[in-house]
Amino acid sequence: MSLAFVLLNAWLVLKVDTLLGVVIPFAVVVIITAIFSYEKLIWLVVFLTPLSIQLRRLVYEAPFDMHVPTEIIMGGILILFFLSFVRGNRIGKKITQHPVSLAIYVYLGWMFITSVTSTLPVVSFKHLLVHAMYIIVFYFLMSYILKKHEKIERFIWLYSIAFVPVIIYAVVRHSAYGLYDDNAAHWVMVPFFNDHTSYGAALAMFIPFLLAFAFAGWIPKKYKFWIWMLLLTFIFAEILSFTRAAWLSLFAAAIVWGIIKLKIKFKTLMIIGLSMLFIVFAFQDHILNRLEQNSTDSSSDLMEHFSSMTNITTDASNLERINRWQCAIAMFKEKPVFGWGPGTYAMHYAPFQITEQRTIISTNSGDGGNAHSDYLGALSEMGLLGMLAYLSIIIMVLYTGINAYTRANSERIKTLLLASVLALITYYLHGFLNNFLDTDKIGVPFWGFTAIIVALDLYTRSDANAKEIHSTAENE
Repeated sequence: MSLAFVLLNAWLVLKVDTLLGVVIPFAVVVIITAIFSYEKLIWLVVFLTPLSIQLRRLVYEAPFDMHVPTEIIMGGILILFFLSFVRGNRIGKKITQHPVSLAIYVYLGWMFITSVTSTLPVVSFKHLLVHAMYIIVFYFLMSYILKKHEKIERFIWLYSIAFVPVIIYAVVRHSAYGLYDDNAAHWVMVPFFNDHTSYGAALAMFIPFLLAFAFAGWIPKKYKFWIWMLLLTFIFAEILSFTRAAWLSLFAAAIVWGIIKLKIKFKTLMIIGLSMLFIVFAFQDHILNRLEQNSTDSSSDLMEHFSSMTNITTDASNLERINRWQCAIAMFKEKPVFGWGPGTYAMHYAPFQITEQRTIISTNSGDGGNAHSDYLGALSEMGLLGMLAYLSIIIMVLYTGINAYTRANSERIKTLLLASVLALITYYLHGFLNNFLDTDKIGVPFWGFTAIIVALDLYTRSDANAKEIHSTAENE
């Protein structure tokens, strides 16, 4: 068998010019695992997500693109799920009828409608299928798996530990150019991540969990050294990613942590928020003038690089992002109800570029990617209702997570809930500046952390009900 495997690979390399034959043993293991338990396949996907590579990086002339092997396995899990569903197995009404689930139904339902009305239906239905796959596998099935909340930490450890080789790979490549070379920081994580922005966003999503575990009282001291080492590794990698949006998202998560810990009332937050909006509106000309005076470009100096975030005069990255946003808004104005269709922004934004707003990195063919905003991307592709449907998921998740946190009595449950909320906050904010939900690197933790919040919400509700029933019985 070994000799046959070697000969087959030799033939594939020489005749077909591909290394895909090396995945045969892996495929056999996956098939055997699927026969016994597709839960193990889900855990396998979590572990392989940081290590996955786009198909076109392996097969340059592939007619389509996907993340391998993760999306292949997810497709198999989806088939197994439907077969199980047909046989009568269900994940439970508590999950399927949860308020977060209802918000997701609205989102997917509107995505389906706008795929029907799409200017490019094939592209849109593919986009819908990918989103539905992530949601079914890593929200619905993961919520069911995490009914045993002891498995939650397994999710974090599998992804985090598999991330370490990617970090080492990126740092070693970066060191060859000097660790403070911000230009090298943009691509040293390729082929595992497409660029430094998605890399930084993924790192930011796991730092709240690692920080929580480093101070957690229930974790034995013998493991604390390794947790601290992992946390410092992630922080070091985050700094070297030179991803300003990720740094800002962690700062915002720290503010939210302070608000939750100080138990500041929602009414107070609303007053503060509205006051800040009034101030920004009243002094908008002065603020814009100050921003235009900032000429600090992206730099290897960390402070200069961070301050360049507000440079809307000369920084090409910031100006191009504004160009994409303006295109998204213009596209929305032309098709405000149904939008242009899910996943179609990149194919349509080019004609909406205004000459004065184009930058040195703008492209005439409009092949430079997406809208650089989850919210404006949804607005241009699915209209106003599409963006509101996406926002409704975020609002419902935060409401559920914070309510469950205040209701929980266990330190472990409270810590996991708070870390999940803060991890999602980092991406919710990052979503204003980029959009990565159609990639496995972000899609897996995004929907996985949402599942953690829902699973723990259901657990705290049942735990509270059990205590109430027990207390009533004692009183009687």
